[in-house]
Order: sequence, then structure tokens, then C-alpha cells
Amino acid sequence: MQLMLSNRSAYRLSAAIIGLGLFASTTPSPLYRTYSALWHFSPLTLTLIYATYAFGVLATLLLAGRASDEAGRRPVLLGALGMLMASTVLFMLAGSAVSLFVARGLQGLATGAAISAASAALLDLHPRRDPAGVGLTNGVASAAGLGLGILISSAIVQLGYATRVLPYVVLLSLFALAFAGVYRMPEPVKSRRRFRFTIERPTVPAVARHRFVLAGLAVLSSWSIGGLFFSLGPQLGAQLFASGNAIVEGIGIVALTGAAALSQVVFGKTAPWLGASAGSVGLAAGTVLIVAATKTDSSVAYLIGTIVAGAGFGIAFLGGLRALVAVIPSEHRAATMAAFYVVAYASLSVPAVLAGVVVTHLGLDSTFELFGSVVAALALVVAFEAWRTRPRALRAQPELALEPRAAAGRHSDGTAAG
Repeated sequence: MQLMLSNRSAYRLSAAIIGLGLFASTTPSPLYRTYSALWHFSPLTLTLIYATYAFGVLATLLLAGRASDEAGRRPVLLGALGMLMASTVLFMLAGSAVSLFVARGLQGLATGAAISAASAALLDLHPRRDPAGVGLTNGVASAAGLGLGILISSAIVQLGYATRVLPYVVLLSLFALAFAGVYRMPEPVKSRRRFRFTIERPTVPAVARHRFVLAGLAVLSSWSIGGLFFSLGPQLGAQLFASGNAIVEGIGIVALTGAAALSQVVFGKTAPWLGASAGSVGLAAGTVLIVAATKTDSSVAYLIGTIVAGAGFGIAFLGGLRALVAVIPSEHRAATMAAFYVVAYASLSVPAVLAGVVVTHLGLDSTFELFGSVVAALALVVAFEAWRTRPRALRAQPELALEPRAAAGRHSDGTAAG
């Protein structure tokens, strides 16, 4: 008889899969400079390779975002992890820029299925069925995965041994362990039916639409700066720190995502509307510092700016996500999370592609200044909109919004306790 995982262990595994999917997305980043020198492609080609991943995610979310609601979480996760292992092998065997496009596209398709199903499984498997806890787990896993992916890959590249193979060997091993875990995972979806691929627009149930707008705005501002960093950040780091060390080049991304993960842990119980608003202000402030660093060639301002922006990134993302997961009906979990990640990955990919086009004409510094200014302005708009969603009692008595004690007796989503 097959030994199955407990619900608690399956919950942790689902969180690990979300983190691993994001871990894989940044693993190639420290190698792009090597690929570019080896196969002589431009910064535009680099950002297009990066964006191919995001467009692959979007394609899966649009075609199969609700797959695990119908076919079950386990079958979708097993298929997605199998595809992720195949894409990792393609990276190991890559011999040209075309190979990278294919591997990156397959990786994106598989990641879209994995994160949608795993996010829905978190809601199914949480020991106390606590949406706030699920939002925190999802947010921390996402940010930690992004940072660890580039940190570990950079360290391997810096070692200088089998740099185009060893990072993917590590990744392949992690995917294999996750696959074995999912094979022993209990199936949370009890009523299953055959899934059919159909192109459909992302759908959000009416009860969750207001919260979805807030979550979408928060992820739009936070992931936009992420897309810019993940595609061009290592180049800016190399320039500002005047170093060819792979770890130093990627330190900005590590600082951004590390601060995001830590801020979510520290401020995880902040009311969602307040987190989205305050986090967006922090994101704007940090982005302005990054823009100033590019104008003054200050590595210190750059590092401080990435930490501040990262903290804002984490709090804003978590605030919006927690507000959303609290109101998703069980039968719409995968579909709604798929719609959420459509917004997220569009925010991640479109700025990266546009930056790749602009950088060939304006240069690296001007590109960061231009896009950083736009992101900062967008974050302030998000902060204002999130503030407007505060509970009616706080709107009627604005001074209460500034008094943490006045929020006592309220749940984390701002509704009255009891």
C-alpha cells in the first residue's frame, strides 16, 4: 500500500513547488552574460529570451488555468513537474540562442500549470483553512524562490566549474524530489472530471472581483520592477560595482527578493489594504533611490534602494494577495489564482521586453531611469487606490487609520471581529 503524505506535509510541498517554480525562473539569469558572449546576441535578444518564459506562463494560464479545478491537483502538478524536468535538460544541452528560446518557453508553460495548481492546493490543504496564512506562505515562497535561484546559480557560476551545466543539475535534482513528493500527495479535489483545453479569458467570481482589482494593482507595480531587474539587473550591478563577480552582479536581485521575503514575514499580519498602500509607497521610494544611483553611479544608493524597494514589493504583493485569497470560493480557486498570475506575469514580461528595446537605443542607465520613474509613479497610484479601499469605519474617521490600536478587534482583512 502506497504511503501518502499528510495534509500538513502536502501543504509544505505545495509551497515548495511555488518557490521552486520561481527558483527555476531566475536560475539562468547569471548565465545570460556567458550565453551572450558565446553566441553573440544583443540585450534585446536577452530580454526576449527572458520574456519567452513569461509568455509561456501566460499561455498556460489562459489555456489551462482551471485544469486542476477539474482534473485534480496531483495530475496537473505531476505533468508540470515532468515538463519542468524536460526543460531543465534542454538548458543543459543548449547550443545556441534558439535552444534557450525553446527551453525557456517550455519552462514557462510548465511553470504556469505548476504555480496555479500549487497555489490552489495551498487553499485546500492549510491545516486551519486560514486564507491569511495561505497568502503569507505563497508570498514568502515566491520571493524566497526568486532570490535563492539567482543566488545559488551565481555562486555556482562564480566557482567556474561546468557553469553551463551544474546549476541545472541542482535544479533537476530538486524537481525530481518534488515529483516524488507529489506522487505521494493526497488529492484535495474530490469531484473530478475530464479537462478539455479551451481558450478562454481569465475569470474571477463576482464575490472576489473587488479584492482582485486591489491584488492586481499591487502585483502590477511590484512585479514590473521585478521584470526590469531580472532581465537587466545583473548588467547594472556589474557596472555600478565595477566587478565581474557573478554574485556581486546579482546582489541587487538578491537584495530585492530577500527584503521582499523578510518584509512579508515581519508585516504578515498587517491589514491587506494597509499593506498594499504602505508597501507601494516603499516600492516607489526605493525605485527613486535606484534611479538616483544610476545617475550618480552610486553602488551604496543602489543597494539601499533595492532593499527599500524589495520591502515595499513584498508588503504590497502580500497585502493584495491576502485580500484576494480570503474571498475565493473553493470551486474557483485554481481559475482565480490563474487570473491573478496572468496579471503578475504580464507585469513581469511586458516591461522586460520594452526595456530590451529601449536599452539598445538609450543605454542601460537611461533605461533604468525611464522605467524606474514610470514604476515609481505607478506605485504611488496603487498606494492611493489601496488607501481608498480601507474599511468604511476608517474612511468615516480618518484618524483611526493612523492608530494601530483602533484596529484591534478586527480581522486581518479589515472586517469587524465577532
